[in-house]
Amino acid sequence: MKGTHHVIVENKRLHYEFDLRRNITVLKGESASGKTTLIDMIQEYMNLGQDSMVNVYADKRCGVISGNTWRGQLSEFSDSLIFIDEGNSFVLSDEFASTIKNTDNYYLIVTREGMVNLPYSVDEIYGIHHSGKYGDLRRCYQEFYHIYGNADKEGKVFPEVIVTEDSNSGFQFFDAIGKEKGIEIIAGSGKSNILDIITRLKSDKEVLIVADGAAFGSEIERVIKYTEAVGHIKLYLPESFEWILLHSGILKNNEIKNILENPGDYINSEEYFSWERFFTRLLIDITKDTYLRYNKQNLNKAYLQGTIRNEIIKSMENIFF
Repeated sequence: MKGTHHVIVENKRLHYEFDLRRNITVLKGESASGKTTLIDMIQEYMNLGQDSMVNVYADKRCGVISGNTWRGQLSEFSDSLIFIDEGNSFVLSDEFASTIKNTDNYYLIVTREGMVNLPYSVDEIYGIHHSGKYGDLRRCYQEFYHIYGNADKEGKVFPEVIVTEDSNSGFQFFDAIGKEKGIEIIAGSGKSNILDIITRLKSDKEVLIVADGAAFGSEIERVIKYTEAVGHIKLYLPESFEWILLHSGILKNNEIKNILENPGDYINSEEYFSWERFFTRLLIDITKDTYLRYNKQNLNKAYLQGTIRNEIIKSMENIFF
């Protein structure tokens, strides 16, 4: 499945209207915020159709799965929008993650817990906003292509320490810049290690976390709480390091521009479990026969030279090395 799918769920009392943009959307919120009501209304429509007095409008089939028979229920859906209410512990299992990995459905999962087994985006975590009988989904964490934390009045960040999520090409790029500029660079070696690393930093130096926003959803709530408490740690969460390179403009290609403007129209959820994987494949394919040939494990030194390096740095708005 590709693209954005608009959904309306309504009865005489309530009207929900929202878009699903990726294969995994997370819905959070306190009790009585309307999360379960939304799922129940879709379930009623599935069971009773028009007799339910609920209307569901979408360009794809909608369904609800729950309980111990979730595997069999899921097998009945393809190219569909699947809704899962909180309390279904199977969403935290490796089996669920591996089962949905190559399906062509989109999933909206109601949960208050971070699902570490699923690579979901910080951009696709929502709460329900109500205005009278009307409800829509509002992002919990906004605009993560920018800097977050207690930045100064100009919104500029001058990092003295950079913590990168990976230890591959992204770390190698920032490590080279760090050695030149006197900035300490720490490889996180995985998103689940970020919080532990920053809590062990015993200084007031300006810290910048660079992680893949496309898959950082399970960690964001805990990390945000800590960074807001200490004040000197900022977040930069682009889709991925490969997205930074594509976004920088160093590759003069109109196709890249079109893809970055509307990535969901190009990314097939059945083929790419997370958008970061798509951007990695795109960068590898586009550069394979050029001097900028990309390798995720070992950064091509061309990305550290002259104009190329400067354009990449320039594209990271409000970060000054």
